[in-house]
Amino acid sequence: MSKRKILPLLAVILSVTTIVGGCGPSTNPAANVTEGINTGNRAIDFQLPTMDGKTVKLSDYRGKPVLLNFWATWCGPCRYEMPFLQQIYDSYTSQGLVMLAVDVGENSTTIQNFMTSLNLTLPVPLDANGAVSKEYSITGIPTTFMVDKDGIIRFKIIGAFLDKAAIETALKTIMP
Repeated sequence: MSKRKILPLLAVILSVTTIVGGCGPSTNPAANVTEGINTGNRAIDFQLPTMDGKTVKLSDYRGKPVLLNFWATWCGPCRYEMPFLQQIYDSYTSQGLVMLAVDVGENSTTIQNFMTSLNLTLPVPLDANGAVSKEYSITGIPTTFMVDKDGIIRFKIIGAFLDKAAIETALKTIMP
């Protein structure tokens, strides 16, 4: 076949391949997901200090499922569900779950006293000025998000979980 006939044929083949295949598939299925606070959105990234003086950044946990809980010590339903969250933390961190129990608007002394009184050891990032809570449009606490390994919110609940089993049911949306 002559070069005159091959070049137009190659151009057609390349055009069809590009149209059908696109410019290359994304290796990340969540690449085109909108950031937000609803199920199906990519969770809004944030960076907060923790009780032990470290800093956590949500996006640092990509590749792992995250239970993200917003709470405060003065909140009765929060106080009720904390022992269940601790049980989940104790049982599921060895399976790769990351738990971030974000305290909204309180000082570290108040939180530490609360944690000690209930024998809690789960990680507590401090949203002292409420900026992250505002970004997440937290209107009631506790509010919990289940974020999958790709950073996508798969479950959201406003209000306390009634027991450990209820949390485990929600975890099925993000745990492998």
